[in-house]
Amino acid sequence: MTSIQDKVIVITGSSEGIGAALAIKLAPGNKLVLAARRMDKLQEVAKQVQAAGGQVHCVACDVTEQAQCENLVEESVKVFGGIDMVVNNAGVSMHAWFEDITDLGTFERLFRVNVMSMVWITHKALPYIKKAKGLIVGVSSLAGKTGVPARTTYCTSKFAMSGFMEALRIELMGTGVDVCAIFPGVVDTEIRRNGLNPNGERAGVSGLREKGAMTVEQCVNEIVDAMAERKREWVMTAKGRLGLKLKPFVPAVIDKMAKDALDDEHGGKKSA
Repeated sequence: MTSIQDKVIVITGSSEGIGAALAIKLAPGNKLVLAARRMDKLQEVAKQVQAAGGQVHCVACDVTEQAQCENLVEESVKVFGGIDMVVNNAGVSMHAWFEDITDLGTFERLFRVNVMSMVWITHKALPYIKKAKGLIVGVSSLAGKTGVPARTTYCTSKFAMSGFMEALRIELMGTGVDVCAIFPGVVDTEIRRNGLNPNGERAGVSGLREKGAMTVEQCVNEIVDAMAERKREWVMTAKGRLGLKLKPFVPAVIDKMAKDALDDEHGGKKSA
């Protein structure tokens, strides 16, 4: 944490889950801009940020709208005078087998939340981040590294995030700006239950095996460590790291592991 002090840090999706916990963890000695759709929930997190020793400003922001993403950056600069770090954490999940999806517009919905929000915010904030020689963080998923059945929409968006961050990292070489890609596995949050079903409605169930899920606290600790060390990327869980190393050599084994991760009751089509 010694290298993350006196920074202006913008965090999207910070009204609950990983985003809220990350804001509280980063609070001491920093200036936090919290962004999400619900101002009432943001203000609850803001109280905890202040109690932990951070300055805070909340911005109601629907990240599916470019104008609101750009306003988030403008307001952050207006309030705190610049931006050192942006944590693109806002995200939405979906559990649906591709052939069962009734509204293919859900691909665009996920893409706008998971990818375009990062593009819009990063583009607008980049001049300030370059001035600060700062850090761009993207909270992706293991589903942005390897395919997961019944997550075609989610994987599409998360793979796009990975490609964007990798290309941007190369473009920014020599500028002093680093890009840190975070790849959590299954974390004990509501993102999967709050995700979409084949009809584009709230799923209400995860679809993945939740036993042994990483705690939010552990996830946030690893994100903060990766940020402090300005890592190129961080894949969470030893199993995830091992699987990605083995994938080029035994891809069929990794595919089976991905399918076996489905929950027996709610995953569906395991024998397909």
